[in-house]
Amino acid sequence: MSKVSRALLAVAAGALMAGGPAAAQEEAFVAVTAVVEHPALDAARDGVRDELEANGYKVGENLRFEYESAQGNPTTAAQIARKFVGESPDVIVPISTPSAQAVAAATRDIPVVFTAVTDPVGAKLVADPARPGGNVTGVTDLSPIRQHLELILEITPEAKRIGVPYNPGEANSVTLLELLKSEGGAMGLEIVEAAATRSADVLGAAQRLVGNVDVIYVPTDNTIVSALEAVIRVGKDNDIPVYAGDTDSVPRGAIAAVGFNYYDVGRQTGRIVLRVLKGENPGDIAVEGIQKTELYVNPGAAEDMGVTIPESIIARAKEVIE
Repeated sequence: MSKVSRALLAVAAGALMAGGPAAAQEEAFVAVTAVVEHPALDAARDGVRDELEANGYKVGENLRFEYESAQGNPTTAAQIARKFVGESPDVIVPISTPSAQAVAAATRDIPVVFTAVTDPVGAKLVADPARPGGNVTGVTDLSPIRQHLELILEITPEAKRIGVPYNPGEANSVTLLELLKSEGGAMGLEIVEAAATRSADVLGAAQRLVGNVDVIYVPTDNTIVSALEAVIRVGKDNDIPVYAGDTDSVPRGAIAAVGFNYYDVGRQTGRIVLRVLKGENPGDIAVEGIQKTELYVNPGAAEDMGVTIPESIIARAKEVIE
């Protein structure tokens, strides 16, 4: 072997040891995006990352994990989706329905594993959750609406009219509103809707409900949840109990919620991402639902809104916010 050949081999070996092109090919690239930042979606993101790390994918070692938020702007969500597609990650993980729709519209080739999507069929992400086909699968967080309404009646049995602030531009919220009307109607409840298409509109939407409803229910609507404090303020100022569809909203001031632990949802999503990284086709992986729910209560917030949570409910809560 010539000196030149030995020198080239040494350079190549040095590149491999230093993490050169060959090593880079072994690094997994997972791109994550959410339509907006709020505790539930942030917890889902962290759960995905932690599940990957628990299975040997370490950020900075063999995992490139990029995250971007659209800050509530659908146009920005589409731009992020196109940017990620241009970078050719191994998997894209969109958190929330708007982000999932943006990513699914941007690629038919790169694997997509969505999470925190209420109605993947209604959002036109998959045609059949059991056999998605194509490049998209994930985890749906369809709320247990009947349980939510039963909890409202258990704590505030006199409630007849339930105010629901929501963004009509979010397909997930439209689905939830339809479910609320269907389930609520069967239970003798009237659903009073108040639209807010931007976070800045949430306060006005909540104020329009004053005098027209007995309680306010905040669904897993990303626009409303991102501005939850505005709804909480209206509830406290007017003695209107505010319930939530996600447990992360209870420490922020909602009086109670039966919901999912979104960190656990992220871990569940991460397990699907792992399957894709190991070579499975997303189209062959069934969309997964979430079976486990948890009850969170906030007695202090309830008192501020003129309500006392029964001890029997506090006793069975997973978390009691002090």
